[in-house]
Amino acid sequence: MINKKLEYNTELMLITMEECGELIEACSKTIRCEDYEDHPKMIEEVGDVLLLIEMIIDRGLVKQEDIDARKKVKIEKLKKWSNLINE
Repeated sequence: MINKKLEYNTELMLITMEECGELIEACSKTIRCEDYEDHPKMIEEVGDVLLLIEMIIDRGLVKQEDIDARKKVKIEKLKKWSNLINE
């Protein structure tokens, strides 16, 4: 079987998807165990996802200013629909 080398952006997206899936699993286990603070698996997976996001930004696939603008939109939604952000 021939091992085809993936194009950089394709590999970056695939690994990011895998890491996001691992973060989802860690969040689920954190909830089930009610072990929210300094959970080693959460630290590992959040760090991995943040690195991949930084790599996406560094590659120029998304702009930091666009992400920052989107974060502001999400904050407003959370204020309206959740208890996570209190004014």
